[in-house]
Formats: sequence, structure tokens, C-alpha cells
Amino acid sequence: MNPWILAIRPKTLPAAIAPVAIGTAMAYGDGLFHGPSALMALSAALCIQIGTNLANDYFDFKKGADTAERKGPVRVTQAGLIKPSTVLMAAIIFFALAALSSGYLIERAGPCILVIAIASIVSGILYTAGPKPLGYLGLGDIFVLIFFGPIAVGGTYYVQGLEVNWAVLAAGLGPGFLSTAILAVNNLRDIDTDRRAGKLTLAVRFGRSFAMAEYLFCIMAAALTPFAVFLITDDHDGIAAASLVGFLAIPCVKAAFTHLDGAGLNKVLGQTGRLLLIYSALFSLGWILCSR
Repeated sequence: MNPWILAIRPKTLPAAIAPVAIGTAMAYGDGLFHGPSALMALSAALCIQIGTNLANDYFDFKKGADTAERKGPVRVTQAGLIKPSTVLMAAIIFFALAALSSGYLIERAGPCILVIAIASIVSGILYTAGPKPLGYLGLGDIFVLIFFGPIAVGGTYYVQGLEVNWAVLAAGLGPGFLSTAILAVNNLRDIDTDRRAGKLTLAVRFGRSFAMAEYLFCIMAAALTPFAVFLITDDHDGIAAASLVGFLAIPCVKAAFTHLDGAGLNKVLGQTGRLLLIYSALFSLGWILCSR
């Protein structure tokens, strides 16, 4: 496989796509859709995700978290496929592209989007960079839940409709929880190498059983989110279809609880990413097609 494809980590990109899709669908269903803003929001989200992945590849290698013993997919810096300086430059370029996309959104929607853009880019960098990286302190899970959840969905809706409401923010919890589930599997897989590298993820701090329980909780919370949104709106009952991911996730949960090998957990990671896309599609269609 092309080293740059490996570096970008395509299996993680649903975490960027799904909340933008949901925020856009809700804006469309509410008569507030704005095409250019939706495209720029998607561009910014993807560039931040890719920039974060590249920065992680570089800084995890520099900090010794990525070694030849890791069970996950190949990391291009550690494997010597791309020079570290080149990976770092690529990360900077993608963060710059995210800033350019955000510029349009800031001009349209104002300073609150400036704050979100800065916070998102800085969090992507500091996830593995700096003397106290977020991911090394066990804070990655909460940041993923917030930034890939309510902030991403609410921000996407806001740049189109120039307003936001509690239903939109609540809807963001669905993709936020599923994105956190992806991270939980990733940390479960890397628990041994992370422990040796001093990377204190929640899996390292509290053990395998906690990471498995976190994964299950995130799946269940995402499946219940559409019902919480319906209680707020008393409308768009079609979004309940998104809760089917709870049943579709049963094989993933079983695998996460039984597999200790890297290949098995890598498969769960990819399947959870697909569940996130399915969830976003069902929620989006339910919101648009089923209103009173």
C-alpha cells in the first residue's frame, strides 16, 4: 500500500465525515442548508483529522510510543517508509489547509467559529505533541467525544443556519460516542506498548476490562442518542433507525471482548468506523425524510 495512504489512516476518517454529514442533514431538514459552508466544514474536518494522524505518526515515533513491537497498522515514520521531517511537514500543510477552509466559515459565521477552529487545530497538535500531550494523559477520550461530537455537529449546523439548538448538540453525542469507541479499541490494542512508553491512556490507567467496558458503553450510548434527540424535538421519529447500530455492533463487541491480537482488534477498529458511517447515514435520512 502507498505509504501516504497508510499515514493518512483512512479507517479513522469516518470520525471526521460523520458529524459533518449529520449537522448538514439537520440543517437541510430545518430549511437552513448552505452548500458552500457544508463543503468547507467537511474540508476543514478532514484536514484536521489527517493533520492529527500525521502529527501522531511523527510525535509517537519521537516519544518512543511507536516501536517494532506495536500491534497496530504500520506507522510510516517508525517503519522508515517516509522521513520524519517529511511527515511533520505534511501535518503542517494539512493543518494550514484546515485553517484556510475555516477562514471562509469564520467570515460567514463569526468569532465563535474562529474559537472552534483554533481549539480543534491546537487539540489535534497537542494530542501527541508537547511536554504533556493530551493522549499521554488519558484525556484523549473526552476530547474526541466533544470535538467529534457536539462541537463538530453543532459547528456544521451553525455555519449553515447561523443558529444552533439543543437538539443539534444532543445529536452530536451519537458520532462523538462512536468516535470514542474507535479510540477505545485503538487504546485496547496498544495497551502494552503504550504502558512501556509511558503513554497513560485510560486503557493503561485502568486496564483491559475498563477499555472493553468503555467500548460497550460508547456503543450503547450512541444507540440511545436518537431517542434523547426525539425527546427534545418530539419530531423526526425516523432517526430511531440509527439505533440499529446497537444490534449491528454485537459482533464487534464480542470481538473486542475476546481478541487480544492486533489483527483482530484492527478489524474491530475498521468495523466500528463503518458503523459510524452507517449511523450517520441512518440518522441523516431519518431527520430529512421523517418530519411532521
